[in-house]
Amino acid sequence: MPQIPDSQPKVETPERWHHAHAFKFKTGLTWLILLSLLLGTFSKMGLDWSLIGQKLPFLLGLRLSPDGFIQGAALTIMITACSMFFCLLIGLITALGRMSENALAFGCATFYASLFRGTPLLVQVLIIYLALPQVGIVLGALSSGIIALSMNYGAYLAETIRSGVLSVPRGQQEAALALGVSRWTVAVHVTAPQALRIIIPPAGSMFISMLKDSSLVSLMGLWELNFLAQSYGRSTYRYMEMLATAAAIYWIMSIVLELLQSRLERRFAQGQRR
Repeated sequence: MPQIPDSQPKVETPERWHHAHAFKFKTGLTWLILLSLLLGTFSKMGLDWSLIGQKLPFLLGLRLSPDGFIQGAALTIMITACSMFFCLLIGLITALGRMSENALAFGCATFYASLFRGTPLLVQVLIIYLALPQVGIVLGALSSGIIALSMNYGAYLAETIRSGVLSVPRGQQEAALALGVSRWTVAVHVTAPQALRIIIPPAGSMFISMLKDSSLVSLMGLWELNFLAQSYGRSTYRYMEMLATAAAIYWIMSIVLELLQSRLERRFAQGQRR
């Protein structure tokens, strides 16, 4: 006999509260131990900490480049933020095209997704920056990097959005429309909240990957974090110090995105828990 789901919300008992906080404490302690082991390993490598302290403001982007433009991690964050914004727009439009019954819209969406998912991001960056000028389209290094990241990740995000929308039972949408609710209201208040629970985890992972893949713009001479780390490593012959510092900065930025993703997941999972 199938069990009838309990319609009453779960009560936050003292035992459940204690278990949750004990779990968080053990997790934090595990992180602390592993981080201590990692730092202990690096401390035995004879790193030049004074050099790291000297170059850290430039790697973080606290100092401007010689031409007065932002550099380092600040430039990396700007490139990632712009790419995320355009990626969301492209992914949403492509997902709508993939779900469209219009043959032209469906064909364009599937062709674009197949093209940008089927070719390497590095090749796309080089084509946009180096090959397009041969046909008269000249783009700057910054705009080329943002366009390449947006177009590449937009193709992947479109499939994530489409899978999230299709996971919502169609009967809910039909019931809302039968009650006279507009399609826009159904999309915003019925479909979107449920689809976002499915979309946010993989989308968050993609944006973290985008943050790291933004290092590819260093090929075009932009003074972002990876470019500066390699440049300082070559000039000082201390690659380990510079690359390890850059890796730590990338990790910290990724942790910030992970925390934001976790917060959004909890926000849109509230209705399901209730």
